[in-house]
Amino acid sequence: MRGRIIMVITVALLVLAAMAASRAKNASRPTSQFLGSAENNSAQLIQQGRDIFRFDTFGDEAFWGGQLQLHQAINTLTPRQALALGLKVDAEALSPSLVEAIQHGKINLDDPAVTRTLIQQKAVLGVVGFFDNSNMLRSVGLTCAVCHSTADNSVAPGIGARIDGLTNRDLNVGAIAASAPNLQPVVNLLSLADAGITASDVRAVLNSWGPGKFDAELFLDGKAFNPQQITNGVVTGTNVSGATLIPNARGLSGHNLHTWTGGWGTVTYWNAFVAVNELHGTGTFFDERFDNAAQFPIAAKAKLGHVSTDPGSDRVTSKLPALHFYQLALPAVQPRPGVDFDSDAAERGDALFSGKANCNSCHHEPLWTEPGWNQHSADELKIDSFEADRAPVSINATGEATHGYRTMNLAGIFVRANGLFMNPQNQGHFYHDGRFLTLLDTVKSYNARFNLGLSDQEQHDLVEYLKSL
Repeated sequence: MRGRIIMVITVALLVLAAMAASRAKNASRPTSQFLGSAENNSAQLIQQGRDIFRFDTFGDEAFWGGQLQLHQAINTLTPRQALALGLKVDAEALSPSLVEAIQHGKINLDDPAVTRTLIQQKAVLGVVGFFDNSNMLRSVGLTCAVCHSTADNSVAPGIGARIDGLTNRDLNVGAIAASAPNLQPVVNLLSLADAGITASDVRAVLNSWGPGKFDAELFLDGKAFNPQQITNGVVTGTNVSGATLIPNARGLSGHNLHTWTGGWGTVTYWNAFVAVNELHGTGTFFDERFDNAAQFPIAAKAKLGHVSTDPGSDRVTSKLPALHFYQLALPAVQPRPGVDFDSDAAERGDALFSGKANCNSCHHEPLWTEPGWNQHSADELKIDSFEADRAPVSINATGEATHGYRTMNLAGIFVRANGLFMNPQNQGHFYHDGRFLTLLDTVKSYNARFNLGLSDQEQHDLVEYLKSL
């Protein structure tokens, strides 16, 4: 009996040894090029996507520099002025001695040459410069990072470590574009909807956007202002800028729709659309829904839904997979208990979120949006449909062509609520157009809108829970 046990144990050990040897052999075996490797492919996509996100202009310098001549304005822009416009500086791209000089106030923030030096060192987020032999800009291009990255202010306000995927809430895109010496290309485009528009009119519209906002649809439909902003059946604003808050590019994996309004689809759709039709890079973009002249008078006449570039010249299409992968890999920022939110209040708010407040009916944990079709009509939300109606039609759950608002991601909302990495005056602002100044204002609106019956304390607790996500 004892000998049989020893034999069984011996056989078992031999089998385990053989399995270990087989695993070791497979581990050392070169990956088949035919099948590829998910691990190697993902690592490569993240690296490529990061570089594209940060530094690739898609050839848009032909527009921003070649046509608008924006580099002429930047050549005379001081660092102080650049920071006031919300441009951010990546301290990790600078030498330690330069960082130390900035910290000790030994850098002349009123010298445009310093701005040009920072751009040469690829330290100004999202701005790529092309220089002549005298170190003056001869052209300039923009990247994804100009809007969708910020700095952590660890060196000075506006200067610190780069944070990819967090919106730059201080960036005044409209004011930067308005500073371009030649806006005639924009005038020509917008004149397809308004024949009498002038460069002065365009500058006034651009300057109406304010920090942290952008109006992508303006260049499709020419609608610069929302005639009536309505919340809960009440007019809360008239002739409100059509610009929307620039959304974060973090915590979006697993989501179906990614933009404020559902018709724009996913991150990769938006990347192609913005790279080609907004940044004016050299690429291909197709969406026959833009042929609807009643909704998109500019896009229909300019054929913006039928932009085709030959593969040898296309600087956008081949980069979409890696860019998409990198953005979906960016996690939401994680709040710190006791620092970013009140833990006890958040625990009480957790019960309200899934219970009395019924937030979880749309913002499903842990995606914080609906798994599947994450869009709702303006009527359902009891707000105006101005922005939703500017998006292309999408098909709802019952197969109807519709316009609607996407259930936005709540993860990392504490950054905006607490005003992290932004100027104090740009803290808060919620909903697509920033109509609610604080998170508490937003909760109060929902409480009244859907007759939730939340007490003041419960509303406070719910806010703290939202900040804990």
